[in-house]
Amino acid sequence: MRPYIIVLGNEKGGTGKSTIAMHIAVYLLNKGLNVGTIDVDARQGTFTRYFENRRKNNIDNDIKLSNHISIHKTNLENVKDSKEKEAEEVKNAFNKLNDNDFIIVDTPGNDTFLSQTVHSFADTLITPMNDSFIDLDVLVRLDHNDFKVMRPSIYAEMVWNQRKMRAVRGQKPIDWIVIRNRLTTLYTKNRKDINTVLEALSKRIGFRLGNGFCERVIFKELFLSGLTLLDLEKKGIELNLSHVSARQELRELINFMHLPNL
Repeated sequence: MRPYIIVLGNEKGGTGKSTIAMHIAVYLLNKGLNVGTIDVDARQGTFTRYFENRRKNNIDNDIKLSNHISIHKTNLENVKDSKEKEAEEVKNAFNKLNDNDFIIVDTPGNDTFLSQTVHSFADTLITPMNDSFIDLDVLVRLDHNDFKVMRPSIYAEMVWNQRKMRAVRGQKPIDWIVIRNRLTTLYTKNRKDINTVLEALSKRIGFRLGNGFCERVIFKELFLSGLTLLDLEKKGIELNLSHVSARQELRELINFMHLPNL
């Protein structure tokens, strides 16, 4: 059986894709599962550098590592040749990681052929977004007077196209999950309006709406050490209430994903 593929995608940067991808990967590793990870945003390379930092911090072999592959965008003069080369790179990466139970893929915050390609292989697609109409704009075009949905936007259209590619290959439909991430604890009118639009949009373009993580400084601090919230105790770091709450948010997200064999 082939690995179950989870893709983190959004054509808007700064939504927390790499942080969520890393935490899901470590959660699965700690369950004793084999996990491969792929970074197709290799130019920025946040996901890759996160694992590099993690490897350096693994002096005592007390934290688990995935089998990681980084894929760079090609710069061939001929567009057709570039796409063929990148498609081959994606195929080779999936083949190298074929013995794993799960593959987690992090994508760039813009539209690239690499990103489009891996989207079509997603069993589960997770799209984090901030509670912002700027973030919402990549999913849907709204009437500014009454928030009425006029049409799906650029990213939603891209996902629809990759869903069709997956159907052509005879694979099951993508389980698309949009999560509201980096949330504040304050309840505002903006938060209510965003939620109303997303609930209506989920029925129209076919995604499940869930929650990610609240905004916490700990996520920014963990990057340099390559650690996640699930590694703190192993490293002798005492948990505070914020850490405990964040780990509960991660467990709720994993449960919401309905992953196989968990």
